[in-house]
Amino acid sequence: MSVIIRNNLPSADVLRDENIFVMRESNAKSQDIRPLKILVLNLMPTKSVTESQFLRKLSNSPLQAEIEFIHMVSHTSRNTDPGHMEQYYTTFGAVRHRKFDGLIITGAPVETLRFEDVDYWGELCELMRWSETNVFSTLHICWGAQAGLYFHYGVNKHSLPQKLSGVFAHELVNPKSPLFFGCDDRIMMPHSRFTEVRESEIRRVEALQVMAISDEAGVAIVKSSDNRRFFIFGHPEYDSDTLAKEYFRDQAAGLGTAVPRHYFPGDDPSNPPTVNWKANASLIYSNWLNYYVYQSTSFDIENIPARSNVND
Repeated sequence: MSVIIRNNLPSADVLRDENIFVMRESNAKSQDIRPLKILVLNLMPTKSVTESQFLRKLSNSPLQAEIEFIHMVSHTSRNTDPGHMEQYYTTFGAVRHRKFDGLIITGAPVETLRFEDVDYWGELCELMRWSETNVFSTLHICWGAQAGLYFHYGVNKHSLPQKLSGVFAHELVNPKSPLFFGCDDRIMMPHSRFTEVRESEIRRVEALQVMAISDEAGVAIVKSSDNRRFFIFGHPEYDSDTLAKEYFRDQAAGLGTAVPRHYFPGDDPSNPPTVNWKANASLIYSNWLNYYVYQSTSFDIENIPARSNVND
């Protein structure tokens, strides 16, 4: 079907140009079904770009999902027009009395900082604590995944010798999991980060399961055994040119960032990048939405939390 978004969200025009069906909030209210309620905490600096990336993935499903974006009040975005934030975003404080079928916590460009040194860390901890009783399933992405592992399970991140950037192949540890229905035996995924979580430390936690891993990029996907939390340490939602824009930005700033691996043909930045991750990425997002949210959450949203009925 479609994703439901606030009336006049600018990302809607971008998606319509790509033939992605987007339903206005006002039109959705006339239909006699209960759409999934999905909350997205957008921590990325380029809000509109990130909105479009996640809406593309969430729209690749026959399910109707009502998307609501929130931001942290303890942090002021310097890269997005304040008017955009005021019109299309709300705050955690404004939704904390409600329940949601799903929550997505995006990445953020703060991974070189200690978690406790991030200006909105206290507010984010409140939200993650609240999610334990008010959200059925949470999807954590990149730094958001590291933050979630640290908060819920005490697994810390570690600095890498240099930035990990590129598109890497990953082996599926449990290829029969509903999360990977329709996926290839090996999936590609973009990564862009300065830190990592270590497989050995994750495997010490009985409540966690490693789902996908790369020889070059390390652990890529982890989930909780009750299917209520998912952690993706790459960026499957990235557009074809996102890594290129990051690389050229870093070069212009004189940071000396290495060329993203397995991305530009011949590792030559003058070549258009090769896109080989979008199909599996769409499946992973739609499978999460279908098997771990829609088929498991209660029809009466006020009954969250409920037990998951997905067996891996």
